Amino acid sequence: MRMGLIIAGIIIAALGIAGYLGKLNFNHDKEVLKVGDLSATVQEEKTVPQWIGGIAVLVGAGLVVVGAMRK
Repeated sequence: MRMGLIIAGIIIAALGIAGYLGKLNFNHDKEVLKVGDLSATVQEEKTVPQWIGGIAVLVGAGLVVVGAMRK
């Protein structure tokens, strides 16, 4: 359990740092026009907001601390 918390904390903190620095992107498909059977879609690339990355860093650091303090 102890090592699991530490490993999970490190992974979450690393993803949080990447998100905070703007390195995590995701695609969002949006349908902009639909006429009968014909449809047009646009694929937007979005970045994970920095505040989510900051929260993930804090949660990951908290898990590492809790995992290190457990017996």
